Amino acid sequence: MPNTYISIRNIKFLLHEVLEAGKLNRFEYFADYDDEAIDMALEAALQIGDTHLYPIYREMDKNKAYYKDGEVHVHPGLRPAIKAIADGGWITAPFDYESGGQQMPYTLLNGALLIFYAANANAASHAFLTQGAARLIRNFASEDLKTRYLPNMYSGDWQGTMAMTEPQAGSSLTDLTTSAEPTENGAYKIKGQKIYISGGDHTAVDNVVHLLLARIKGAPQGIKGISLFVAPKLRDEGGKLVPNDVTTAGIFGKMGQKGYVAAHLMLGEKEDCLGYLVGEPNHGLSYMFQMMNEARVATGILATGTASAAYYASLKYANERAQGRHPSQKDPALPQELIIEHADVRRMLLFQKAITEGSAALLFQCSYYGDIAEVAEGEEKEQAHLLFELLTPIAKSYPAEMGIQSVSAGMQCLGGAGYCDDFPLEQHYRDIRVNAIYEGTTGIHGMDLLGRKVMMAGGQALTLFMKEIVSEITKANEVESLKHYAGQMTDSASALHELTLFLLKLAMKDKPEVFLSDATLYLESFGTVTIAWIWLKQAIVAEKALQQGGLSDDETNFYRGKIAAFQYFFEYELPKTKALNERLRSENRITLEMEPGWLV
Repeated sequence: MPNTYISIRNIKFLLHEVLEAGKLNRFEYFADYDDEAIDMALEAALQIGDTHLYPIYREMDKNKAYYKDGEVHVHPGLRPAIKAIADGGWITAPFDYESGGQQMPYTLLNGALLIFYAANANAASHAFLTQGAARLIRNFASEDLKTRYLPNMYSGDWQGTMAMTEPQAGSSLTDLTTSAEPTENGAYKIKGQKIYISGGDHTAVDNVVHLLLARIKGAPQGIKGISLFVAPKLRDEGGKLVPNDVTTAGIFGKMGQKGYVAAHLMLGEKEDCLGYLVGEPNHGLSYMFQMMNEARVATGILATGTASAAYYASLKYANERAQGRHPSQKDPALPQELIIEHADVRRMLLFQKAITEGSAALLFQCSYYGDIAEVAEGEEKEQAHLLFELLTPIAKSYPAEMGIQSVSAGMQCLGGAGYCDDFPLEQHYRDIRVNAIYEGTTGIHGMDLLGRKVMMAGGQALTLFMKEIVSEITKANEVESLKHYAGQMTDSASALHELTLFLLKLAMKDKPEVFLSDATLYLESFGTVTIAWIWLKQAIVAEKALQQGGLSDDETNFYRGKIAAFQYFFEYELPKTKALNERLRSENRITLEMEPGWLV
């Protein structure tokens, strides 16, 4: 059996055999990352997962975080878990050597991140929130702010957060009201409140550094007047940490992620909250959005990690639980079969495998494009950037939405046991649900994909993506056993392309509400075709390995499992796009034309 929460073999298959990530070392920035270095990093990540993260996953849920006497108390294992990730160099891993980093490709970092999140996303997320906040300071803040905040964030002693959401302004950042008033010493007095702030306050760190959005008094209205600030819980005055008038009003009672705090913060109630401007005034949203795509890919990895842990928990159960007999076996004296012998249980397990491994493959592919976009030059850089931008809404939303269904199938494999807390499935189900909300709801990503990304650079991104699909179809047609699926991929990709042109023509002749009313369904259809493409890539590699032969039994089973999951996706999931596409072409506009009062 694989590891109880992740298949390290699958991660290595994707990085080495599908992406050939070791070849990224052709770029000077990644020169130190050959295949051996990649494997060493993955094994180091797995050790942290096994030792510090996985053992406290269920404990953090049962002994959940709580707010008392103005403090947020968390599981005592959280501090050493954060420190283990920091001491391993993972918070600074993607930064350059001059900044104390390891110049690690995101392709590899996200492979490790999948291990961490599968082991315990509720603990690991704290460290990688800090990474995102530190990256903003590192990229845009003054040298003084870097010196004052980065060392303690890098060490894991201080938590970093992203504080955007307000009670009256969720995804609509145009409407945020937190204010910033300049003072004589160059700082700003901050006043307002922020809600749902992940990692916003807890006892596992010595300080919390909020990267928050606020509007400087007199700034333009709308998103053009938003600035970015560092606002710590404790500020430095003469080498001593003192309260900065950032108080926690409480924490939200979430459905899941009981050990991963979401805080309600009050800023400047005593007129003594100081914030420090990051970069230029009124550029805050653009700074924050430069990190957003990475955060969205990370959310997809978080969902995939949880789905992975649920898959391996249900697979373990299915290999141990005896229940019932085959329909052809009428004799009650015969022993019961393990439930993995039943076709419907295998269907649910294949569904989980297809979703989880397909999502992981897409996320690593996007990470690879991101790395190329970061370090390459010229046309190669531009093309990678466009593909990364186009696929980001899918990389975030598909694992999040389909991961929920995948964990649900895992729970169903266990039957009544899956609904009880004797097994981890019910926690996985509660924990994964929020990923469809994090970093923009699915509806927002649907509108982003259809309303912006497919038209980006005059449609070049979509054209490049279709070329990527055609490339894999050409390779698949050279493998006899894959020709049928290559034809299916051709039909599905053509249908998606024609649907996109149809919708773009609709956008030219009708109001945006009509064009975008079913953008979420378009995202689902586009996402399903995308995962089919990424499964075809895997199948080509797996088939060639099987044809070459000389494999051990374990390796043979691994590659055959790849082919089975690939076939499942093409037989069960890809055909669903036909119904979605039919709906998207329909002239029935019920969601636009109905009256709200009819919903009674």
